[in-house]
Amino acid sequence: MKLLVVNPNISTGVTELIRAEAIRSASEGTEITALTADFGVAYIETRFEAMVGAYATAEKVAANVAGHDAVVVAAFGDPGLAALREVLQVPVTGMTEASLACACQLGSRFSIVSISPRMRGWYLDTVHAYHLSGRLASFRSLNEPLKDVVTVQEEQGERLIELANRCVREDGADVIVLAGAPLAGLARTIKHLLPAPVVDGVSSAIQQAEMLARLRPEKAREGSYASPPQKLNKGLSLSMRALIVANS
Repeated sequence: MKLLVVNPNISTGVTELIRAEAIRSASEGTEITALTADFGVAYIETRFEAMVGAYATAEKVAANVAGHDAVVVAAFGDPGLAALREVLQVPVTGMTEASLACACQLGSRFSIVSISPRMRGWYLDTVHAYHLSGRLASFRSLNEPLKDVVTVQEEQGERLIELANRCVREDGADVIVLAGAPLAGLARTIKHLLPAPVVDGVSSAIQQAEMLARLRPEKAREGSYASPPQKLNKGLSLSMRALIVANS
């Protein structure tokens, strides 16, 4: 099995964090292709940045999906995930969708711990889009400017643990979701320090992508996830045009 994992941010250091956790989480024999967006921002915090990241992800997927059995959008907020489902012949999942699904199977209410307060609006929109707002206990985040998104785990690890503990003890969370690709793998190292289960987006997405690939679901031929109709287009890359035409 081959999984295509795309980081919608431009940080190659974050992609290496994603790759490492993806390899640790994957089943024996699963091959991981981890790629970085060619344009955009170092890490997505806002709706506008998510829009840019969604297009960057679509470009990367269109050019590289051939030969892969499933796709993972490796940024919290899942930029472009629903749109990719319309055109891809293979299953696609994302860090938010997968980690929230896991959280809901571990407890009734979950809290999200993030690296930036600016992510709050976009993340809450995403939780609402997945119809899970009623199960969200709280959103907590670091408030300090980040020196380097790649080293946030080492520099802010104690603070992140403190926030997670407050989510459980003050907000009533049953499960903690560590949000964002820069935190990939952190759950594995701190789970014994927390009073409730903690969920990692990358490991959740990898294992759900494997499960979906094994199920071999048929591509929707009707309904809202059927392929877009063929029509006049302009200014698209060759790989994007090929993806649209091939699935029309």
